[in-house]
Amino acid sequence: MRLLLTLALAAIPFLIKGQIPITVEDIYQGVFSEKTVDAIRWMKDGRYYTALDDNKIVKFDITTGKEIEVIVDGNSTEPNLSIDDYDFSADESKLLIMTEKQSIYRRSFVANYFLFDISTETLKPLSDGEEQSYATFSPDGSAVAFTQKNNLFYVTVDDMTEVQVTNDGKFNSIIHGSTDWVYEEELSLTKAFFWSPDNRKLAFMSFDESRVKEYNLQLWSEGDIYPYDYRFKYPKAGEDNSIVKVTIHDIETGKMTPVDIGTETDIYIPRMQWAKDPNVLSVIRLNRLQNQLEILHVNSNSGESRVIYTDKTDTYIDIDNVDDLTYLSDGNHFIVSSEQTGFKHLYLHKTTGEKVRQITSGNWEVTKFIGVQEDPKRIDRSKVFYISTEISPLDKTVFQIDLSGINKNLLSPDKGTSKIDMSRDFSYYVLNYENAETPLQVSLHQLKSNRPVKIQDLETNTELQEMIAGYQLAKKEFYTFKSSDGQDLNAFMLKPNDFDPNKKYPVLVFQYSGPGSQRVNNTWNSGNSNILWHQMLVQQGYIVVYQDTRGTGYRGAEFEKMTYKELGKYETQDHIAGGKHLASLPYIDEDRIGIWGWSYGGYATALAMFKGAEIFKAGIAVAPVSTWRFYDTIYTERYLQKPQDNPSGYDDNSPLTHASKLKGKFLLVHGTGDDNVHYQNSIALQNELILHGKQFQSFFYPNRTHGISDYNARVHLFTMMTDFILKNL
Repeated sequence: MRLLLTLALAAIPFLIKGQIPITVEDIYQGVFSEKTVDAIRWMKDGRYYTALDDNKIVKFDITTGKEIEVIVDGNSTEPNLSIDDYDFSADESKLLIMTEKQSIYRRSFVANYFLFDISTETLKPLSDGEEQSYATFSPDGSAVAFTQKNNLFYVTVDDMTEVQVTNDGKFNSIIHGSTDWVYEEELSLTKAFFWSPDNRKLAFMSFDESRVKEYNLQLWSEGDIYPYDYRFKYPKAGEDNSIVKVTIHDIETGKMTPVDIGTETDIYIPRMQWAKDPNVLSVIRLNRLQNQLEILHVNSNSGESRVIYTDKTDTYIDIDNVDDLTYLSDGNHFIVSSEQTGFKHLYLHKTTGEKVRQITSGNWEVTKFIGVQEDPKRIDRSKVFYISTEISPLDKTVFQIDLSGINKNLLSPDKGTSKIDMSRDFSYYVLNYENAETPLQVSLHQLKSNRPVKIQDLETNTELQEMIAGYQLAKKEFYTFKSSDGQDLNAFMLKPNDFDPNKKYPVLVFQYSGPGSQRVNNTWNSGNSNILWHQMLVQQGYIVVYQDTRGTGYRGAEFEKMTYKELGKYETQDHIAGGKHLASLPYIDEDRIGIWGWSYGGYATALAMFKGAEIFKAGIAVAPVSTWRFYDTIYTERYLQKPQDNPSGYDDNSPLTHASKLKGKFLLVHGTGDDNVHYQNSIALQNELILHGKQFQSFFYPNRTHGISDYNARVHLFTMMTDFILKNL
């Protein structure tokens, strides 16, 4: 063992004394994984919460954070269950347990569900048929709805009678109660059915995919002499989408009531929910260009609808805004978010449509609306909870404010990145916190007189912090550089621990650059595990830089949406400006500046390598878009409009257009089973490079999806990338 360690240290000549070498295997086989607290559920009496721990659903006392009992041990049930997730019925007498979850695409899945009676400790399968998806209790817990093979079902809990609501669902044709590929990927919506508050109705969306063109993934299986063709509906920019309909099913009578969502069918329904009134279904309608959002109120008995709110913009509506719509218990008000002032903020409206007031304001953004603790006597004294960038775009902090817009309180550390999970009555919350130097910290808090009081630490990742101390990780040094139009752009740098300002260092730039994204922030892992791979390169004598361009998020609508109709143009200019800034530093070797990224970051890398060939000497593009003509409708048209209406926006900044300019060393990587950014993108880019006589390296991963992670692929990929950087930068 001592000899092996000596050899490992000798292979990394830049290690300083006592520093443990980071390896690709350690990173991508989970050695540095952060621990968290999984699947927290707040119980209705306000005294307890539950969490999933070691395949057990465990009950904890809120006031102490101590374990009270094990409600279910998946290892002791008959049959044994590997618990993936769970939900309580309204009276908390039963549990709906998800097991054997199998992913389909990024968010969709099938699983087997079981109903567990807590008092009798009996376990029953939800359905005797094939796997189910998105099983959900009715509000009173008397029934569970789910989808199965593109149809909608529900089961009555008392007698386990199964009712099939729809029967014409068919793969690649008709979907009921769940969404198609593009809704799942770009609108983060998979479950498309919703129980009414009085348990009497099920509203659901249906997708007619018959006009949507298919994309073909060719898959290879060991032992088979012919590949398998997997065809699925994928609407590329400018092509036909699914036609969406909304229907309300009456549980007692079986009546199906179609909902009037307008005569225009080329639209999106990104969200749907019931208002507090069980006779009112709330439907969000978004036009295809995604620059006009409307809230419809639907009479659930007749299906008639009326528009009660409209938000318009000259560019596009931030799709995250659709999640903030919240109806108050008085039945007369709702909270909604909008960027109408240039920054995303919260607003109070009447259900008749009139705006009452702006709740939050300032040159900063609400990044997440958490909820509202209603005051039954004075609505304006209700407490609104949210996360914002008020301190800094690099920090995400939790605030509480009165619905009237006064009496603001900070509920989390002011620096760093916080997320929050609040109890039903908003008296307690679990805080997830990290900063640039501290891995995830999970703690339980109580609100006393509107002030936070910590009850207990639930997870401190102490073992991880003790372990990584020996690796002597480089600290993030935040800085700004100027864009071509003089704006400050955010970046941070990782330097070797024995950094010598009199030496010249090679530098690798990492970026994503996509609209509304952020990689330069006050977090420990900056959004992904690649930070540790970068730390490994730093150990080997490289400087690593993260930089965010114009078009990225959390700095207001004008900054983010300036790339509208011209994706790639300003991002590339900014990466070139960032590269020139680095080249001007006395300790940077200007002949050894590289860049890399994945997905949109791969697209930006290719453009930087081609248009910034004098700056970037090496680059790695993983799963890149090479032309937005190949990508899906919702994402692409949101930022570029249709290719028929904006052809120059698609072609002027396509890597295919600029491939002839490549000069540096270029590695192109893709998974052949990528359902998201199709392998077609890299095939087209390779062909264009070949036509222009450009030498480059490429590698494909058979059957691997956009994440290139299955069957040791991630370790293989980053080992290859390491070798490429060491040889070429």
